Amino acid sequence: MSGPIAYLTGEYPRATDTFIQREVAALRAHGMTVETCSVRRTGPEHHTGPEQRLEAAQTFHVLEAVKSPIHLIRAHLAAFRRPKRWFGALRLAWRTSPGGIKPTLYQLIYLAEAAVLADHLRRRGITHLHNHIAKSSCTVAMLMSEMSGIPYSFTLHGPDIFFEPYRWRLDEKIARARFVACISEFCRSQAMAFSAPGHWAKLHIVHCGVDPSRYDAPAPEAPAHLLFVGRLAAVKGVPVLFEALRDLLPEHPGLHLTLVGDGPDRDGLERAARAMGLAPHLTFAGYRSQSEVAGLLAQSTALVLPSFAEGVPVVLMEAMAARLPVVTTRIAGVPELVEHGKSGLVVAPGDVVALRDALSEILGNGDTRRAMGEAGRAKVLAEFTSDGEGAWLAQLFKGYGAGTPPGGKRPGAGT
Repeated sequence: MSGPIAYLTGEYPRATDTFIQREVAALRAHGMTVETCSVRRTGPEHHTGPEQRLEAAQTFHVLEAVKSPIHLIRAHLAAFRRPKRWFGALRLAWRTSPGGIKPTLYQLIYLAEAAVLADHLRRRGITHLHNHIAKSSCTVAMLMSEMSGIPYSFTLHGPDIFFEPYRWRLDEKIARARFVACISEFCRSQAMAFSAPGHWAKLHIVHCGVDPSRYDAPAPEAPAHLLFVGRLAAVKGVPVLFEALRDLLPEHPGLHLTLVGDGPDRDGLERAARAMGLAPHLTFAGYRSQSEVAGLLAQSTALVLPSFAEGVPVVLMEAMAARLPVVTTRIAGVPELVEHGKSGLVVAPGDVVALRDALSEILGNGDTRRAMGEAGRAKVLAEFTSDGEGAWLAQLFKGYGAGTPPGGKRPGAGT
């Protein structure tokens, strides 16, 4: 690249998106200068460790600048020095609106944010913007690029954007992006479904990654301790897990489940646990730092994630790196990470009986747990390290910046 790049997402740093922090750190370790931008400022509950607090202090917050009239006017006056581009961004905002008064007003807010972001990036000498989570913050990135001429790329995750691809104009974002980093083969296939074949060559697979050294400990020997890590929201399938846990208790009366995370369904889940008589067997731990999660993994029998929709959950990578067997659901890109019967057990989403049986198999066989744990760590070391994925992503940034983009979905892979 000819200069520094910037990262943008809706909220950074966020306790549930630590993989973005690892990606930024990996790019910096590979010699790139990366500045961070966030549409909104995250609350202190997301700053679970010194890394998050440092990143929060160094991040530019777009919405706060927009709320300053002087800052907002100055940014738009600067953008209007190139009136053709400013009006082009206005037309793009109008054309990509899903329709209706409220969504159109949001498009104008995104336009205002785009001008402030463009002004900040110009002042910082940024030559490229990369976005994570391809919804509203990616709309801001797209409008910023049209307004300023600074190119952008984005990482496509899913699953929620695949529920409303036309609402978020995924087709337009792919068409205008310099390249798109898709987190899995499944994710790339969805991008292909909503874009013209002429853009498929710039759809590359860049896995989210973890630092395996953080989890390099002997295989845990905790015979009856399950761990769940994720948002406490409907999409995670926690009520299904509660039913499976209730069915397992006669066979495993000392079984305990720790739930790490928070979310809109926490109060309801706590009430449901009490009503089912599960409260003595549960710990609602709230958000925890990366180090604390690593410590919990080292004390657990298995990680369980009974989700209804996912991308490729980073917590599964963390558990596998910690030599922990995983029990999860057969959705989206998950089977690309977890091989059923080898590194974990993969069941149909929403199937209480299948989930119960899988957990019973894991809980009852120490040899199986150890074999799966070793296989899982080997998989992560081969394909899902933050350092390796950071090197590939740096190659993409540099190649596209120089006009010589790498070919293929992955290093050494075909199209």
